[in-house]
Amino acid sequence: IEHLKKIRELQDETGGFRAFISWTYQPGSNDLAGQKISSLEYLRFLALSRLYLDNFDHIQGSWVTQGKKIGQLTLFFGADDLGSIMIEENVVRSAGVAYRMNQQEMITLISKAGKIPAQRDTAYNRLRLFPASE
Repeated sequence: IEHLKKIRELQDETGGFRAFISWTYQPGSNDLAGQKISSLEYLRFLALSRLYLDNFDHIQGSWVTQGKKIGQLTLFFGADDLGSIMIEENVVRSAGVAYRMNQQEMITLISKAGKIPAQRDTAYNRLRLFPASE
């Protein structure tokens, strides 16, 4: 909670964050000790983040670290964004995790969650909406 408190206070002072994105520790391919948290722990933390970081306009769910299905569930645990389809992602991949998704898969994932898929820019301006997909 102390980390969230510091982030919240900094956002109050500066308003400089566009979103909060929680990427979990990936224990593969590094010399650090530690264990990966469960998907349930990640979802609980995301929900807590949405409640505590009420000064953030956007909370992003991480399908990149959690996979597509947990990424989809984040939309029910406080996330309003899933990020990009990651044409080339090297940070998480270097830790041994390599989830991939194309645009149509992302649209379908969001639609099946009952949400409206949209494309945005880095400033969170909506560029276009996509029709619901099955």
